[in-house]
Amino acid sequence: MTIGLFIPCYVDAVFPEVGMATYKLLRHLDLDVAYPLDQTCCGQPMGNAGFESQAVPLAAKFEEKFKGFDYVVSPSVSCTAFVRIKYPRLFKGKTTCETASKAMDVVEFLHDVVKLDRRLGTFPHKVSLHNSCHGVRELGLSSPSEQHVTKFNKIKDLLQLVDGIQVVEPERPDECCGFGGMFSVEETAVSAQMGLDKLERHIQTGAEYVTGPDCSCLMHMAGVARKQGLKMEFKHVIEILAAGL
Repeated sequence: MTIGLFIPCYVDAVFPEVGMATYKLLRHLDLDVAYPLDQTCCGQPMGNAGFESQAVPLAAKFEEKFKGFDYVVSPSVSCTAFVRIKYPRLFKGKTTCETASKAMDVVEFLHDVVKLDRRLGTFPHKVSLHNSCHGVRELGLSSPSEQHVTKFNKIKDLLQLVDGIQVVEPERPDECCGFGGMFSVEETAVSAQMGLDKLERHIQTGAEYVTGPDCSCLMHMAGVARKQGLKMEFKHVIEILAAGL
């Protein structure tokens, strides 16, 4: 089983520690993982902004770089969802798109493919779990509250493998934090208020940290926290899983 590690733009530029933690954990599990050095953006910003034609060349390059791997794994639910769900439409049947079916967020890869069940490191803290929208409703990392289905959470399942951790969830656990990519730029006031409302619910859990599968959500809430002078730490779930290894 070969794994191509895809590190999205904002992880590479702003949260490189998340990319390094992902690689570190995959290697710790003795998996065959490679990081193509000349990879670039998957095209999500252009696609979500309505400029899909500008995303096509990036999708074509992504396909060329990663089609030879058995899985394309990324620490980003939004970018993974874009590749899996939007790429087939971008290619429009003109070219075979192999990467869409191979793309997986690192949480679902570890949970569903690796079926990770060994003890990991130690993180002796109370952590509030943030379920990002793309993860809930497009990748199925957790059960949507609006559907009458048996409750599940793959993120929580993995975090339970870390010693010393106490995982809690806020009221309205899968409500949006207000980031939403372009939404946060076009509807700044609404986005900021949604971020504050969500952050307050996380704080009410009494947790020291907020964690989740997407750095963009964590970045948004961290920005709100700083502006409001609120004390809360933020870590991507993969950083916690890799802590102490």
